[in-house]
Amino acid sequence: MSIDQQYLEIDDSKELKFSSRRSVVHSTAGIVSCTQPMAAAAGLKILRMGGNAVDAAVATAAALTVIEPTMVSPAGDVFALFHNAKDKTLKGLNGSGRAPAALNVDFLAEKGFRGPKLPPNSVHCVTVPGGPAAWVDAIEAWGSGKVTIADCLAPAIEFAEFGVPIPEIAAGLWYRGYQIITSNSENGKDMLMPDGSTPKQGDIWINKRLANTYKEVAKRGKKGFYEGIVAERIVKVVQDKGGVMTLDDLKNHTSTFVDPIFVDFNGLTLWECPPNGQGILAQLAVGIVREMVEEKLVPPPSEWVLNSAEYLHMITEALKMAFRDGEEYVADPERAKVPVAQLLEKSYLKQRAREFDPKKSNPQYAPGLPKTANDSDTVYLAVTDKDGNACSFINSVAGLFGTGIVPADSGFPLLNRGVNFVLDKTSLNRLEGGKRPYHTIIPAMLTKDSEIYAAYGVMGGFMQPQGHLQVLFNHSVFGLDEQKSLDVPRICITPGHVVDGVTLTNLNVEAEISDDVVVKLKELGHEVTMQKRYDPLFGRGQFIRLKKQDNGMIVHSAGSDPRGDGASFPFYE
Repeated sequence: MSIDQQYLEIDDSKELKFSSRRSVVHSTAGIVSCTQPMAAAAGLKILRMGGNAVDAAVATAAALTVIEPTMVSPAGDVFALFHNAKDKTLKGLNGSGRAPAALNVDFLAEKGFRGPKLPPNSVHCVTVPGGPAAWVDAIEAWGSGKVTIADCLAPAIEFAEFGVPIPEIAAGLWYRGYQIITSNSENGKDMLMPDGSTPKQGDIWINKRLANTYKEVAKRGKKGFYEGIVAERIVKVVQDKGGVMTLDDLKNHTSTFVDPIFVDFNGLTLWECPPNGQGILAQLAVGIVREMVEEKLVPPPSEWVLNSAEYLHMITEALKMAFRDGEEYVADPERAKVPVAQLLEKSYLKQRAREFDPKKSNPQYAPGLPKTANDSDTVYLAVTDKDGNACSFINSVAGLFGTGIVPADSGFPLLNRGVNFVLDKTSLNRLEGGKRPYHTIIPAMLTKDSEIYAAYGVMGGFMQPQGHLQVLFNHSVFGLDEQKSLDVPRICITPGHVVDGVTLTNLNVEAEISDDVVVKLKELGHEVTMQKRYDPLFGRGQFIRLKKQDNGMIVHSAGSDPRGDGASFPFYE
């Protein structure tokens, strides 16, 4: 049965084994899908001005920095994928920043840092923010040409200057981050209400300092952030705290346009940005499962049972192998030889698949190639437009409020992406000046027969490749629609107990996965922790599918994760 046949023939009357509380949103002119409705409104405004999916994605991301500063800030990083409907090309953008030139392992050792990693709120975790440069570069390279960066920042400036109400989940995360922004920066009070509290649901949040920051970028483009008063404020607060970032580090920052990498599964092709992002981990796990099927180690997909113990055991073991390889091989390809092609070769994926034991869990897999010399906070959004362009876009400060360090009069916290470097000099991902760290944020796209099929993603640190796999299988194997594919209860693997020097994998299981399944997983040797439904651990995703009709019209169909405040909003001119 083809994917489209399967998709159309799903019996909606069949009783679901999980909560699904939203309908799919449809449009013929485009959709903005993100975690905050007000941010989606910013994207829709740009579409009405004649902007395309990329322009709207930038406007949406900028608006999210006002509403969800716990997750995203102008001092964050960006990765993006863009499908150009005119020439049917798929392109990528790596908008992640690099470590300060003077920062290295030896310097940190002299300061008493022995590793294996930096503390998450250390000033030395502040890498050069890649976000504003990526926004400008994406608009200039892929935008419609009808709107400017100033146009795309205008809604965010308006929200910040005149106020915007804060929704429930955003308010809750703000409260969780109170200690981070109040204990690590004397300017942290700038991210609080006038009475010193965090915003509550429905409170109007005003951030005129952030509005002024964006006015600099609107007026001067990239120079408005990477040179001048904004850059000087960033460097001053970093250096005041013992960091080594300089104005040259900011001035010399560049984005990188990249060729996306891919793996095929069940009639679809999964596209990701290449390392230093971890998108390759999703592809490794998907490819390993594909080869498990070919090797007859597991039943064919038509016989899988959604969230059964056998199914969850299969994907958990594939993810464990992928993460072990990611830990070993994912790094900045400008500074290390990352074996991307070798990792995605069918022969290698088959080799990994043969390590799978359907009857028991492996405590820890070894890296698959010869050795050579999760509280992350992110916003993912997807946008499509009337021409059939699609943008898969992700923006992040890494941890909750990043480092919690707020430059004076700036209105935003600095990211802590450098926490993903390691201080082991033998690692490909070792910290070096001017190097990009292992990056968790990953946008995804799907194609079918070389035609665009969907833009999707699941945010949330190391949950992201796990979410990409699960949502893909929910849709392509089990035939669930764009909304239900996001609603399905998820698993998330995290580091567990250390036994005899080996770090075991903890299998976190979201509520509504049955107790019987949990018992069977434990019998297979998994260390299982049951978590509450909609816990932030399991991420928040968006999914927009595009399907061309016989008359040439494109139907855009979208879902938005119930684990977030947002929804999918159709565009109408």
